[in-house]
Amino acid sequence: METRTITCIECPLGCRLSVDVEGCKVVKVSGNKCPKGEAYAAAEVEHPLRILTSTVVTEGLPLRAIPVRTDKPVPKEKIFDIMAEIKRFRLRKKVKVGEVLKENILGSGADLIATREVE
Repeated sequence: METRTITCIECPLGCRLSVDVEGCKVVKVSGNKCPKGEAYAAAEVEHPLRILTSTVVTEGLPLRAIPVRTDKPVPKEKIFDIMAEIKRFRLRKKVKVGEVLKENILGSGADLIATREVE
């Protein structure tokens, strides 16, 4: 059995969690001051997810690039593949904040959205 120490980010307390892991499964969590810590530890160890932020290159627009992000967390193991897809993408039209640029990017279940308006 392996013990990992992680910091919970589910609430402002930032509890330091001690997580006992056997194989790829969480066996025990301690150090959490609220119930969210146990769920966070299990998700972080067994299936970590991240919101992905990046920029997209534009063509024919006043800005050279615009900031983007996924609208929901994506599996951590898909981040490099999604980043490669974002790097290939070119924005050629005006967009509003929150507008979907690419739906269900690489089958992740997350949409790539603009986080800045381009007129």
